[in-house]
Amino acid sequence: MNKRLMSKMTWMEVRDAVEKGVGVILPIGATEQHGPHMPLCTDALLSERMALDVAKETDLLVAPTVCYGFRSRPCTGGGQTFPGTISVRGSTLTAIITDVVHEFIRTGFRKIVLFNWHFENSNFIYDAAYNVYEDTKRDYPDLKLLIIETPFSDLKPETMEYVFEGQFPGWGIEHASIFETSVMMYVAPELVDFSKAIDDQAEYYPFYDMLPIPKRITAESGILWKATLATKEKGEVVWKEISKTLIDSVNMEFKRWEKEN
Repeated sequence: MNKRLMSKMTWMEVRDAVEKGVGVILPIGATEQHGPHMPLCTDALLSERMALDVAKETDLLVAPTVCYGFRSRPCTGGGQTFPGTISVRGSTLTAIITDVVHEFIRTGFRKIVLFNWHFENSNFIYDAAYNVYEDTKRDYPDLKLLIIETPFSDLKPETMEYVFEGQFPGWGIEHASIFETSVMMYVAPELVDFSKAIDDQAEYYPFYDMLPIPKRITAESGILWKATLATKEKGEVVWKEISKTLIDSVNMEFKRWEKEN
C-alpha cells in the first residue's frame, strides 16, 4: 500500500485497508513556541513524520495529527507566556483522544497506536486509552492499544554522549535546544533558521511550579538550554535510532498479541 496518510485517502481506500487488517497510528503534538529559530508546529510535525516512518514498516495508516497539546509549562516548554503557544486543558485533550479512538474502533481498526511528541501530553494520552479500553474490552476483545508517550527518553548512552557532549540538562529543560533543533535540521531543514539559534536559560529551573509564572523561571528566547550545539548529523543519528526502536517495538507487540489471541 503506497498511501499511508488517511487524510489523503478516500473512504473506500480506508475501508479496504481495514478489511485487510491494517492498523492506525495517531500522531499527537502541540502548537508551541520553539524559540526564535523553529516554528510553532515543531512537535506536531515531528510526531507526524516519525509516525509515517513507523507506519511504512508496521502496516499502519497515519491518522490526521492532533496539533494542540496540554498547557506548556515554564520548565519544560516556556509556559503559556509566549504568543503563538496555543494549548488545551488536560480534560479537553483526553476527551479529544478518547473520541478519536472510539471512532477508530467504529471504523473497524483493531490495532491502534497513540504516538506523542509533546512532553506535557504524557499521562493524558494514557488516561484516554485506558478509558476507551475499559469501555470497549467486552465488545472488542481483539482490540490492541499501544501508547507511546516519550519516544526519545531511551536513547543509547553513546548516542546521548554524542548529541549532548556531556551537557544533558534533562528532557524538560532541553526544549528547543540541542536535541529538537538537531532533529528538525535533519527532518525539516527548510523550517530552521539556525542563524537565530542561541544558548539561553532561565535564572533557575525549580523542581516545582508557581502561578502566576515568574519571569525568573522562563528563558526570554524560549530556548531553555543550548541550541548552538545542534547539527544535522546529530539529528540523523537520533532520528534513525528512535525510528528503529519504534518499528521493532510495534512489530514485536502486535505479533505477540496475534500469537496470544
